[in-house]
Amino acid sequence: LKANAEFIRLADNYITVPGGSNNHNYANVELILDIAKRIPVQGVWAGWGHASENPKLPELLHKHDIKFLGPPAHAMWSLGDKIASSIVAQTANIPTLPWSGLGLKINETKRGKHIHIPKDLFEKGCVHTVQQGLKSAEKIGYPVIIKASEGGGGK
Repeated sequence: LKANAEFIRLADNYITVPGGSNNHNYANVELILDIAKRIPVQGVWAGWGHASENPKLPELLHKHDIKFLGPPAHAMWSLGDKIASSIVAQTANIPTLPWSGLGLKINETKRGKHIHIPKDLFEKGCVHTVQQGLKSAEKIGYPVIIKASEGGGGK
């Protein structure tokens, strides 16, 4: 690789992937798993962005006894999803901008070493219909920004 980075020089193997859409390379967790199984490897470090932020990658690797060099899937989900991460922040009493789930917090009895956001609590922060969106906007106040709960790239 042109970067000549020390962590690449120290690796036993590294794989370059073809160019094109991220769904065909860096964001394709099934492709990463397939390559890891074929080599075979003991662990995978997926770099920055793309699949390295997808909780499906550590889950798939774990199912095949391959270590993921990064955070566990539940942490990626809790902090990578805008709704979940806002609930985590509010639970820690970190101020957030007004949003559809303003004030939602994880019940103290459900907190532990690993943060788990119950599905019913998560759903309370979601907006699924135009009517729900308008109701939230009225409560929050205008102007409002509408964002997808997960994913980047302007979604």
